[in-house]
Amino acid sequence: MRYWWVNQNQTYEFEVPGGFLWSPKTRSDGGRNPFYEVMAEVRPGDFVFSFCNTFIKAIGIVQRAAVTSPKPEFRTAGSNWANEGWYVEVEFAEIENPFKPREFMDRIRPLLAEKYAPLQPNGNGLQGIYLTEISEDFGKLLVHLSNANITLIQSELTPTPETDSEYEIRLEIESRKLDGDLEKIQLTKARRGQGIFKANVRLVEKSCRVTGVSNIKHLRASHIKPWSASSNAEKLDGYNGLLLSPHIDHLFDRGFISFKSSGALLISKELNPKVLEQWSIEGHNVGEFNQLQENYLEYHRDIVFQS
Repeated sequence: MRYWWVNQNQTYEFEVPGGFLWSPKTRSDGGRNPFYEVMAEVRPGDFVFSFCNTFIKAIGIVQRAAVTSPKPEFRTAGSNWANEGWYVEVEFAEIENPFKPREFMDRIRPLLAEKYAPLQPNGNGLQGIYLTEISEDFGKLLVHLSNANITLIQSELTPTPETDSEYEIRLEIESRKLDGDLEKIQLTKARRGQGIFKANVRLVEKSCRVTGVSNIKHLRASHIKPWSASSNAEKLDGYNGLLLSPHIDHLFDRGFISFKSSGALLISKELNPKVLEQWSIEGHNVGEFNQLQENYLEYHRDIVFQS
């Protein structure tokens, strides 16, 4: 197991990562960047500390090794980056009481590497660093300073074995000889709610709107406008997706439920009310959707929903 430091100030509009790290493979001028190249070195089970606005705010555990991927939908960030780079799946747990490393520099300073250290001796972050490895002693000190329940984090975020869906995706990619065809690989993964589509959805949605579950291991990235009816761009669009608990995904996918733009839950007359009772689903408001999501929800209400 290795320990890594990621500087969120360099990339995203959000302060705590949403389940992944992404970087270009080279600088905009085509030159080498050691803080991008190390993306290919991380391995499942490694620890990642998220640094943003002078605070350590989250601790993550790497789920999958780096793969080549299109750039996620960062909205305004990363507009000058190449459209292809390294994607690393990492699940993060927010720290209840974020802390400033600069306040503990007497203990941290002796642990800083001579090369590629993420902090200056005075505790200020170094500009230009994205991902860098830190020593085991430094990593363990950060765990201690976080006061986080690391046993709970490990039990919640330990990488899971390859799922049936991932195995089927891999077989399909191999059987169709898609290796190297980045677009077709991502579309294959998107059909099953995986890959860059899932990453894009997580930039928009944080939990299942109906159940409130936020642990991604118990959620599916579900297309609002069905994959079969979507264009290639729509198949990867994060606004065309929701994070849903499996039983909610089933109801939504089959058209037994839908949503108004206001967040009101719509329930089909074709659905046996006993199912709602047994699954403790009530017709409550799940929160307003934005206009880009509404464009897809309108299709779902008109075409998929069994009113």
